[in-house]
Amino acid sequence: MDLLPLPQAAEALGVPVTRVHQLVRDGHLIAVRNADGVRGIPALLLKDGSVVKSLPSVITQLRDAQYEDSEIVDWLYREDDSLPGSPIEALRANRGSEVKRRAQVAGY
Repeated sequence: MDLLPLPQAAEALGVPVTRVHQLVRDGHLIAVRNADGVRGIPALLLKDGSVVKSLPSVITQLRDAQYEDSEIVDWLYREDDSLPGSPIEALRANRGSEVKRRAQVAGY
């Protein structure tokens, strides 16, 4: 998984780094730590200068199901034969309703 340091994510979004911190606090993005302990945004969560469509609602659903941020990233990147591909690939392909349905039942 390719992680963008927060300043690089801010540049990709065209916003100040403080806005990226706000997006993470508000649950619109997820920041995880790499092996060196540096926080970053998984690159696939961003597309064409913005947050991938439907990602914030999927994050909210998984957090409501008691998923930790690292577990949410794992869930987003895990291959799902029923999609096909991974949930993040489906979100990037504008198939958010399929992913949101799976996120609803992920905690049950």
